[in-house]
Amino acid sequence: MRIKQAFLILAFIMVSIIALLYGVSPQWFARTFLGVVDLNLNVAHILRAVMGLYLGLGLFWLFAVSSTKHRNTAVLTTVIFAAGLASGRMVSLVADGIPSPLLVFYTIIELALVPVAYWVYRLPE
Repeated sequence: MRIKQAFLILAFIMVSIIALLYGVSPQWFARTFLGVVDLNLNVAHILRAVMGLYLGLGLFWLFAVSSTKHRNTAVLTTVIFAAGLASGRMVSLVADGIPSPLLVFYTIIELALVPVAYWVYRLPE
């Protein structure tokens, strides 16, 4: 399989798992991974909206696996997606301090993903 297609499939799988962890049961996710015992209704709403956003982008990436017309755009959106998340997390690290270990792990993965995704984007078809 070509690198761009494999990358998009992997990106879809990863973002879908994370989305479902956030959104299927926000209370369980917050309690298990963030140490939040009583999750506010508004935060649960935000986590489910994030789930929808992640799944929507993931489905676009999966669609682009079989669409040469949209493949580069899809890979580029993975760069922008990871860079946006990482930059927001970096602002939070400075403004708020060190979050839970899972969120630190996400930050590291997102920072590492930006140059990898950009490299994949620059590959010829």
